Amino acid sequence: TIKENLAVMVYFSAHSCNVCPALKPKLLDALDANFEDFKVESVDISETEDIAPYFNVYAIPTVLVFLDGKEFLRKSRHMSVDEVIREIKRPYEIMTS
Repeated sequence: TIKENLAVMVYFSAHSCNVCPALKPKLLDALDANFEDFKVESVDISETEDIAPYFNVYAIPTVLVFLDGKEFLRKSRHMSVDEVIREIKRPYEIMTS
């Protein structure tokens, strides 16, 4: 997915996380509202334990944003939706213009 799409967000969560199910829909809504083409993949680390260490993810929730196949942004635990969108917006607009 990361290699095949210009913009990808990978959302790491787990069933035991209280914040994860509340944050995810807000992030998805913000991505839809601000970006025309953004692919989102969700990883539940309690179900697929081998993926998180591959990406060096050891805290949840964690958001990884890849632009043009390269990791651009990494946010863990304490993040705001506005902060994530603000940090992605300009590079995304430059890449898609």
